[in-house]
Amino acid sequence: MKITVAKNAGFCFGVKRATDRLERAIERKSEGERIFTLGNIIHNDIYNAMLGDKGVKVAKIEDIPSIAESACESSPVTVFVRAHGIPRQDEKLLSEIAKSNPYFRYEDCTCPFVKKIHNIALRNCSEDTFFLLFGAQEHPEVVGIMSYADCEKTVYATTDDLMAQIESGKLANLSQKTPIVASQTTQKMSEWKKSQKIFKKLYTNALIFDTICSVTELRQSEAEELSAESDLMIVIGGRESSNTAKLYSICKKNCERTVWIESPDELRESDLITSAYTKVGIAAGASTPSALIQEVYKIMSEIKENFEELLESSLKTLNTGDTVTGTVTLVTDAEIQLDLGVNVTGVIKAEQITDDASVKLTEMFKKGDEVEAFVIRVSDIEGFAELSKKRVDSDRNWQKIVLACENAEVLEGKVVEVVRGGVVVLVGANRVFVPASQTGVPKDGDLASIKGEQVKLRVIEIKGNKAIGSIKAVAREERRAAEAAFWASIEEGKVYTGCVKSLTSYGAFVDLGGVDGMVHKTELSWRPIATPADVVSVGQEITVFVKSFDAEKKRISLGYKTDDTNPWYIFTAKYAVGDVASVKIVNMMPFGAFAEIVDGVDGLIHISQIAQQKIGKPADVLALGQVVDAKIIAIDEENQKVSLSIRALLDEAQAAEEAMPEDVAEAVEE
Repeated sequence: MKITVAKNAGFCFGVKRATDRLERAIERKSEGERIFTLGNIIHNDIYNAMLGDKGVKVAKIEDIPSIAESACESSPVTVFVRAHGIPRQDEKLLSEIAKSNPYFRYEDCTCPFVKKIHNIALRNCSEDTFFLLFGAQEHPEVVGIMSYADCEKTVYATTDDLMAQIESGKLANLSQKTPIVASQTTQKMSEWKKSQKIFKKLYTNALIFDTICSVTELRQSEAEELSAESDLMIVIGGRESSNTAKLYSICKKNCERTVWIESPDELRESDLITSAYTKVGIAAGASTPSALIQEVYKIMSEIKENFEELLESSLKTLNTGDTVTGTVTLVTDAEIQLDLGVNVTGVIKAEQITDDASVKLTEMFKKGDEVEAFVIRVSDIEGFAELSKKRVDSDRNWQKIVLACENAEVLEGKVVEVVRGGVVVLVGANRVFVPASQTGVPKDGDLASIKGEQVKLRVIEIKGNKAIGSIKAVAREERRAAEAAFWASIEEGKVYTGCVKSLTSYGAFVDLGGVDGMVHKTELSWRPIATPADVVSVGQEITVFVKSFDAEKKRISLGYKTDDTNPWYIFTAKYAVGDVASVKIVNMMPFGAFAEIVDGVDGLIHISQIAQQKIGKPADVLALGQVVDAKIIAIDEENQKVSLSIRALLDEAQAAEEAMPEDVAEAVEE
C-alpha cells in the first residue's frame, strides 16, 4: 500500500493566519481576560472544541453589546473575527464599541483574500453597476461580501443558476448596467470559468475579478490528480466547510471509493481497516489542522503495517541486515533484550542504543516497550541476535531527509559549521550542505555571520548519502507570500510600524515588513527641514500611515507627521489672546523682534510693543536668546500669525502701581 498526502492539504494561508493570532492570544491571556470568537473561527468542529476547552467562547453579533458592557479593567474582552469575515454593519458595531470602551477590543482575522473582495465590492458598486457573486448564498463569507455591495446585486451558485436567473428576467437590469463579477474564494475553478464565458458573451462590458484563492485552485488540482491514480481517497474536513465539499465532489468523480471524514475516529470505526488497497490518497480542506491529517496518515500506516505483518508472520525468519521490531523483556544498564517472535532473543548493547554514556537504559526503557532495531549478527546455536537501534535511527532520519526532498518539504535546522563553498546545517541527526549561493548571505559576505542560527531550508538534491539544501529558496517563498498578503490588505490610512531602511535627499524609505514605502521629507516635519536626517535615522523604528499606493507599480507613499505634532495646534491648545507666555528672542528686524512661543511657532513683538518709550531698534532693549514675558495681543488663525507685546505688561504694571494708595506704594518701594 502506498499512502500519499496532497502537498497543499490542511490550513490555507488565511486560516493559519487567523488561528495563529488566536492561539498567540490564548498563550498571552492575562488573568481575568475573556476571549470570544464572533461565530466559529473556522469550519472545523474538532478545532473549535479544542478552543472551547481552552476557555474561548463563541459569540453572536447580538451578544456583543452585553459582552462589551461587562468588559472592565479586571475582566477585559477580546473578540476575534473569523477568517471568512463578517458583514460591514457588524464590523462597524465592533469598531464603535471598541472606541467607546478601552477594555473591549477586537482583532479582525478576515483572510486578506476575502478582504480584497470586500474592497472590490466597496469601490466598484454604484447606481450604474450590478454586482454578481459566484458562491453559496448562506455561506458566512458570501454574506459578508454582499454587505459591501451598495448597489443592485445577486448571488448565483452554478452556471445553471446564473442562466436561470437571466432567463427568468430577475437580471433584466443587467444589460443597462455594468456587471461587476467576483467569486467566493473557495469555489470550483471549472464552474467559475464556465460562468466567465457567459458574461463575456452576453455582457461585453462586464468587469470580472478573479478572486478564487490560488491555494484553493492548487488544492483542487492536486486532489483531482491524486484521486485519479488512487483506489481509496480520504477527504478530511468539517461538514460545513465549503472548500472540503468541493474537494470531496472532485475526488468522488475520479475515485468511487472516496470517503469524507471529519475526525480520525470515523476512520477507525469504518470498514476500511478490513480492506487492502494499493494506493491511498489523503486530501484535506483549508480548515483542517495538520494534527488531524497526521493522525489519519498514522492510522492508514498502521493498517498497512498490519496487513504486511499478517502476510509475513507465517514465513518470518531473521537474517543479518534485517530491520525488526521486538518487545522488551529485560532491561539493565548494560543492555536490553527483546522478544522478536522467532526462536532467538534480540540483544541490544548500550553502545548500540546511544553515544551518551550518561544515559541509563533502565530509565529509557521498560518491559513491554516496542523497539525497532537493525540485525547485526544472528547465532542460532547461542540463541540470540545482536541488534543495533542506532542504525535504525540513523536510517530513519536519513529517510526523512530523502522524503523531504521528494515532497519539497520545508525543514528547520541549525547552522553548525562553515565549510569550503558553503555551510552545514544540522537537521535532526543529519548534516545538510548548503552552498554559499543558497544561504541568502550576499556574495563575498561572511558566512560565519549565520553560524549558530536556526534556519528554514528545503533539500533540493540528494547525491548518494549527501543532502544539498537551500535556505534562500524558503526565504524567497516566505517573502513572496508576505508581500502578497501585504498588498491584499493595504488600504489608505492604514497605520504601520516600520524601520527606516535608507535616506535620500528627498525622503526616507521605510521597511514595512518586506515591502518598502517612502516618506517625503515634507511629510516628516511640520517645519521646513534641510534633509530627512534632521528628523529620522537609518535603523530607527517609526509609526507611519498610508497616504496613497499603486499596487501595480508597487509604490507606497507614507505620512509621518500628524495633527498631534502640528506646532500650531499645540500652540492654540495651550494659549489664547490675553494670555502671558514666557518667550525666547530668536530674530530681530528693524520693525521688531521675533520670539519663540512653543517649538515651531514664533510671534512678532512690533518695535512699538517692546518698551513704553520710543526706541531706535529692538537691539537697544532686547538680545538674541533672551527669555522675556510677553502678552498675546492677537492670533491670526487663517495665516497662523501671532502678535506679542512686552509694553502691554509694562503698561499694566504701571497702571496697577498708580492705582495703589500712596502709603501702600511707599511700603512697596521700601
